[in-house]
Amino acid sequence: MPAWLGAVLPLVLVVVSACTSADGGSGGPSAPRFRLQRDYEATIAKALPSVVEIDAGKATGSGVVFDSKGDIVTNAHVVGTAKKFDVRVSVTSKLLKARLVGVFSPDDLAVIRVTKGASGLKPVRWADSSKAQIGQIVLAMGSPYGLIDSVTQGIVSATGRIVTGPSISGQPPADIIDAVQTSAAINPGNSGGALVLLSGYVLGIPTLTATDPDFGGSAQGIGFAIPSNTAVNIASQLIKHGKVTRSDRASLAISGETHINSSGKPDGVTVDAARAGGAAAKAGIKPGDVIAGVGGERTADIAQLENVLTRYPPGNRVTVELLRNGNPREVVVTLGSLSS
Repeated sequence: MPAWLGAVLPLVLVVVSACTSADGGSGGPSAPRFRLQRDYEATIAKALPSVVEIDAGKATGSGVVFDSKGDIVTNAHVVGTAKKFDVRVSVTSKLLKARLVGVFSPDDLAVIRVTKGASGLKPVRWADSSKAQIGQIVLAMGSPYGLIDSVTQGIVSATGRIVTGPSISGQPPADIIDAVQTSAAINPGNSGGALVLLSGYVLGIPTLTATDPDFGGSAQGIGFAIPSNTAVNIASQLIKHGKVTRSDRASLAISGETHINSSGKPDGVTVDAARAGGAAAKAGIKPGDVIAGVGGERTADIAQLENVLTRYPPGNRVTVELLRNGNPREVVVTLGSLSS
């Protein structure tokens, strides 16, 4: 199971330097290698000034400058339940005060806005994440362990992943759709930062790393980022409306809780309420119904239901298996769009 890597407590590190000659003692780098180094340096110079550290009070994470108005996109689990924040662009810059604009926990995204000093912030340029290719070189930028202006390197290892991410208090874990998998190191505090192509364009928002299934702890070289297209879509809606009015995620428009059967085991999701005009209500699903499956896949608890729904786009028609007063039945539902 992936483990979230966002907010971190202060950590004191001892840094030991090692010196060598500028050319590594080899008589100077070859021309292709030197060009690649210049590409790295140019990319960092373009993108790093747009990546900030966010102090949410109890812990810290990273953020990316979204626009010239002072809006900064980050992870929902970085902001947590805080409403006010301190933002620092670099180790030499002064603190900027910021306030919460909006949160969309299903995609683990949030936007905050600096209250003064927005003119000094540099917005990033966004890549089209639908065109991401395995093997592309990427740089993860952020403030791991409070070390501002940190950069790690790697490649795009895979695209189109669906991973279960972190959650904030009172919310279910996020299910991140079309996540970009990367070998670039993502450490505590990198969450909310930038995964950047050598073009200088941001491909995604680093969010979590996988957990070693045998030994626990973080699995080396397996990190995940929210795709840039999702980040731009959700952040734009949060900035405009303070909430998400339409996402690319399917929804039944219900609230519910895991149903426990007579054997003490979970066997579905009890519908507490079906929003009027929502997908479930239109299909005749009522409070008290137990959703046992969607499209032939079992949904024993809320997490399984949400995970199954990530596989369908809004507008799809699916069969929902119910238990009503203990009796099984099926209804066809036209899925709606998840909103906040």
